[in-house]
Amino acid sequence: MRIEQHPILEFDRGEKVVFFFNGQPVDGYTSETIAAALHAAGIRELGHSPELHRPRGLFCAIGNCSSCFMTVDGQPNVRVCVTKVKAGMRVEEQAGKGVVSLD
Repeated sequence: MRIEQHPILEFDRGEKVVFFFNGQPVDGYTSETIAAALHAAGIRELGHSPELHRPRGLFCAIGNCSSCFMTVDGQPNVRVCVTKVKAGMRVEEQAGKGVVSLD
């Protein structure tokens, strides 16, 4: 689900790597964000609302909202819309847990 060719734009995707989302391997490129790699893999739900458990997807894509908070390599509340993919990283949904306090 990635744009492979464009008549005007060129894409420097970086190195192809594998990372893990909820324990499952996902292909990504080092120059793209975690959210972009998940979207390209067909994963549209990035979490669920804490009270009603409604699905949440990518919203702002610029790091302003909290819709894409996930746990990355054990660190909670990482905005995956602005965080680049790294080989072997472990990304987990914060489903039903709400936003974890940073205090």
